[in-house]
This record gives sequence, structure tokens and C-alpha cells, in this order.
Amino acid sequence: MNKDDESFDENNLYLWGGDFVRGDIKNCVAVVLLNIKFQPTQDVALYGSLKTENIGIEKIVANIISNPYIRYVIICGEDIRGHRSGMSLRALYENGIDENHRIINAPGAIPYIENIDIDSIIRFQQQVEIINLIDVTDPVVINKTIEEHIQKKPGCFGKPFIAIRLKTVQKKTLEDTRALHSRIILTYMGKIQKRK
Repeated sequence: MNKDDESFDENNLYLWGGDFVRGDIKNCVAVVLLNIKFQPTQDVALYGSLKTENIGIEKIVANIISNPYIRYVIICGEDIRGHRSGMSLRALYENGIDENHRIINAPGAIPYIENIDIDSIIRFQQQVEIINLIDVTDPVVINKTIEEHIQKKPGCFGKPFIAIRLKTVQKKTLEDTRALHSRIILTYMGKIQKRK
């Protein structure tokens, strides 16, 4: 057992949950599905769908960096209209976020990262390589790409990175705020104001 294995606690994996299937936790590949029903023939670390260009991306980043064995993220399927979540995930990987927490050059409608910090994004950018199969739906091509990257065996990146700590959140009522998005609040008069 190497040093990284000693600090690896399966209970700290994938804390944010989401729409995904766990596999071999020490596999180096994770697969992000966009508008495609697909099940890998190999036992990848995890695979699942991405629907939104904000919270969906945050969950993917947080869950992936909790497992340092994941070194490749394959994005496949047809991107989601309007949300463009696949291209937004790729933009986050390539460009990061600006001072307003917006993913730089993301094509999605509301590509804001609010619940994970810049250190988590940097860790994601350093730990993994994005394999772009956006608009590829052929399972033969996807499975071949998965197999090619599994064969590379890059090894563990280091210690797990916990991007979020689950905590009890105080319940709010409609009288407190009416949020359309974490950055926009709808007031009672129907005016939209941007949070400063």
C-alpha cells in the first residue's frame, strides 16, 4: 500500500451525490453523459448524466476531485440545448471562472459556479484531462476511447480533495427570498435585481 492509499477513505467519495453510477473507485476514467443512454463496457470509476451548466457542473467537479484516481473525464453525447452543459464543463476546465463566478467563455445560459471555490476548480484542472467526445453517440467509439485511457494507467494524483463539507442549512421561507438563481432575486413587486 502506498502513501496515497493510506489517506484514501471511501466514505469521503462522491459526497455531493447526483445522477451517476459508481464503479471501480481506482479506475482512472469517469464518463459524463449528455443526452445519451450509455453504459460503459468497462468498470469505470463512475459515469452519469450532466444536465445543467451550474449545479450539475459543481457536483461533477466536487465528486471527481474527491477521488484522486480519476485522471480522465470523457464527455460524450449531444450537448443540452440552451444549457450547453458539456461545452460549459469544458470551458470551466480550459478557462476557469471570472470575478463574478461565471465560467469564462461558457456558452450556457447561466454558467455560474457558486458552491465550490477556486481551489477546487484548480484541483480539477490539474488532476484530470478532459476528453471531448461531445456530439459523439456511437457506443463503439466511446468504449474504445474509455479503453485507450484506462490502458494509460496514470496513477493516483495524490490525496483526495474535499470540495464541500455537508452541513445543516437553515430553512428559508418564501418570505425570506424568492430565488430564480443564486445570483438573482425576484422581489415581491416582480422586479429582478442582481445581488451585489
